[in-house]
Amino acid sequence: MPMTSAELLLHPVRLRVVQAMMGRTELTTKDLAARLPDVAPATLYRHVGTLVDGGVLEVVSERRVRGSTERSLRLREERASVDPDALAHDDDALRAGFLAYLASLAAMLDDYLAAPHGSLQDDLVSFRQLAVQATDEEWLGVLHGIRAAIEPLATRADAPEGARRRVLATVSLPVD
Repeated sequence: MPMTSAELLLHPVRLRVVQAMMGRTELTTKDLAARLPDVAPATLYRHVGTLVDGGVLEVVSERRVRGSTERSLRLREERASVDPDALAHDDDALRAGFLAYLASLAAMLDDYLAAPHGSLQDDLVSFRQLAVQATDEEWLGVLHGIRAAIEPLATRADAPEGARRRVLATVSLPVD
């Protein structure tokens, strides 16, 4: 039986692979291993295979390198999100997925801190929380506006000089 989108994407290692691929045209499995040095190679290759089998990653090309095959991979953005219905009736799965999401953000912060970096202000690093009063329709408008502003930056093939890959992570919850 095929995995649901939640089972496929909310595994901690697979989620980090997907996040490493976001905003990039393609990466080799060797590139992924360099970006995820704390993941054992056999584990990484197994989870990459699962994402390829699940249609989230696509093999763009293969070439022989010293007796093994090096694959270049592309993220299929349209397949890289969890179907909300997959989690709608399973609070435990939703909680586990959310914790995997938070853990992947923590891993990104660890990577940032481990590398040479400027000040948080210079690097535009931030995390904020803000409560607003909005109807569902107003909030949908806000979310669509954010998506409309970000989409051109997320999908462009050639970034200008000085552009850096950045991650914007959002969580939206009603808290009444």
